[in-house]
Amino acid sequence: MSEFPSVTPLPLPAPLHEAGDVGVPGASQGWSRVVGEAEVMRLLEQAIVRVGAFDCPVLVTGETGCGKEEVARAIHAAGTRAGRPFVAVNCGAIVSTLAESQLFGHARGSFTGADASTAGAFRAADRGILFLDEIGEMPLDLQPKLLRALQQREVTPVGATRAIPVDVQVIAATNRDLAVEVAAGRFREDLFYRLNVIHLSIPPLRARRDDIPHFVEHFSRHFASIYGLPVWQPDARALSRFVDFAWPGNIRQLSQTIQRVAIFADQVEAILDETFAAANPATCMPAAVPEASPTAPRDIPAAVNAGPVPDNSVVAGPEACLPVFHLDELRRLAVRQALAAADGHRGRAARLLGVSPNTMTKLVADACPGEQAARGRPSKARGAKGATPR
Repeated sequence: MSEFPSVTPLPLPAPLHEAGDVGVPGASQGWSRVVGEAEVMRLLEQAIVRVGAFDCPVLVTGETGCGKEEVARAIHAAGTRAGRPFVAVNCGAIVSTLAESQLFGHARGSFTGADASTAGAFRAADRGILFLDEIGEMPLDLQPKLLRALQQREVTPVGATRAIPVDVQVIAATNRDLAVEVAAGRFREDLFYRLNVIHLSIPPLRARRDDIPHFVEHFSRHFASIYGLPVWQPDARALSRFVDFAWPGNIRQLSQTIQRVAIFADQVEAILDETFAAANPATCMPAAVPEASPTAPRDIPAAVNAGPVPDNSVVAGPEACLPVFHLDELRRLAVRQALAAADGHRGRAARLLGVSPNTMTKLVADACPGEQAARGRPSKARGAKGATPR
């Protein structure tokens, strides 16, 4: 349980439209409102305004496609740093050998190829907001340096001897449960607490089905305006299919579906059939979301894993539950299925997954810590060929 205050689970950020209504939170700041009629949407707006007025780290969590960056940009637009830089960094795309330089900059000649000095993300975002997307993917050896930058509010470029003060507000986002990552040793506990001063947890779209018609209308008007086409208006049956679908890709997936409908207006039924056939809504819509682990903050949503796969799945029973919306658990499930298909032979399982034997060993250690599967190599003979036993 985090010792820092956090905000109760908040709604996922819907598409934004201009605030102009009297009494709308944030209208005077000129930022955009979120779409949706649920009370949690109003709570989100209030949280955005309040967080924007204070200079403190913010942790935004939620499944992929929920719109975590949109929340960060709304905080930027509604806060005291509006008009200042907003620099977004995808921590999952950071090159490990250049990670420190990408964040903190480097001095000229500090390494081979450093023909000129660079500022780095922190200095580029000075007096503004630095958005660290997929913070759970940040290399472990870079995390203590990020922690120091947050604590001291200064950075030391690679090859430099003196620290440079920086004035940034850091907003981090992840689709992982960082409390679980901390327990597994993949994320530093002190950095987690430093980032988790304010925690905005964004539920998936399937948890806010009443707002789905608003999203459909919003995106229909949006793409009609972009392409100069009539606004698509779904009939009751089509709208019901949208509402009942689980949307594993959340708002991003819904938006792309409406975009395809706008472009191929003469093939709407085929597009919807293809989208909704990807998974059966009846099996994708969990009856209840499992509770988070006791060590996790209550407002970090637990991974969702509900619904059976078809009967021809390689693995039967609980191992065959789909869809899995957490990438780490999806990887573990793939490893277990490959082992089952290969009768526990790690070498064949590695070939099925297209990975090297060394990588397979690491994957098995993570997916099956208690598994004693065959290692995919023959046991050595007790004696040399043709040798006479003593």
